[in-house]
Amino acid sequence: MSKNIIKNTLKHIKLVSKHKWLVFRFSCRLGIPFRGLMHDMSKFSWEELSESVKYYDGKISPIEKSRKINGYSKAWLHHKGRNKHHDWYWVDLTAPEVAPIIPYKYVAEMICDKLSASITYNGKNWTNGSQYDYWQKEKKRIIIHPKIENFLTEVFTQVKDYGIDKTITKQNIKSLYQKYCIQDKTKYQYEFHGEWKKVD
Repeated sequence: MSKNIIKNTLKHIKLVSKHKWLVFRFSCRLGIPFRGLMHDMSKFSWEELSESVKYYDGKISPIEKSRKINGYSKAWLHHKGRNKHHDWYWVDLTAPEVAPIIPYKYVAEMICDKLSASITYNGKNWTNGSQYDYWQKEKKRIIIHPKIENFLTEVFTQVKDYGIDKTITKQNIKSLYQKYCIQDKTKYQYEFHGEWKKVD
C-alpha cells in the first residue's frame, strides 16, 4: 500500500469524523441524537471508502471529484440508497408521488448534514450565509417536494440572518416544519419536465 493511499485514508477519515461530530452536535440540539450518532456510517463501507480515498483532496467532496472525472460516482450511488437524510433517497420517478414530504427526523438530519458539510468544506471561509448561498444553487438541480424546499430555504435564510445558535433549536425547526410541511395545505404535482405545479 502506497504512502499516498495511507495518507489519504487517514485524512479522509479525519474529515468524515469532523463532519459526523458536527452533525451529532446539531442533531442533539434538534432532539434526534440517535440520527446524529448513526449519521453517514455507510461512508466506512468499502464501496464508499475506496472511492473517497482515491479522489480525496480535502477541498471538495470526493463524490464531486469522481463525477467530474468519471461522469458518475459509485460511492454516491451506494450512499444515497442507504441514507434517508438525502433528498435522492426519497425520489421515485415511477411513483404517484415522485418526491414525498420527507418525515421530520430525516429532514432535520438533512439540515444538520448540510450545515456540517458547509462548515467542514469551507473551513475558515465559512459564514452564516455559506449554506444559504449553496442551497440557492443546489435546489435548482434536485427533485424535492416544494414544501420541503420552502422549509429548507427558510431554515438556511434564518441561519444567514440570525446564526446557527438562534436557528438550530428543536422548538424552532419543529415549528418551521409544522408551518411549511403540515399546516400548508397546498397540493403539488410533479411534471416530468422538471417542475412542480399547484393542484386545485
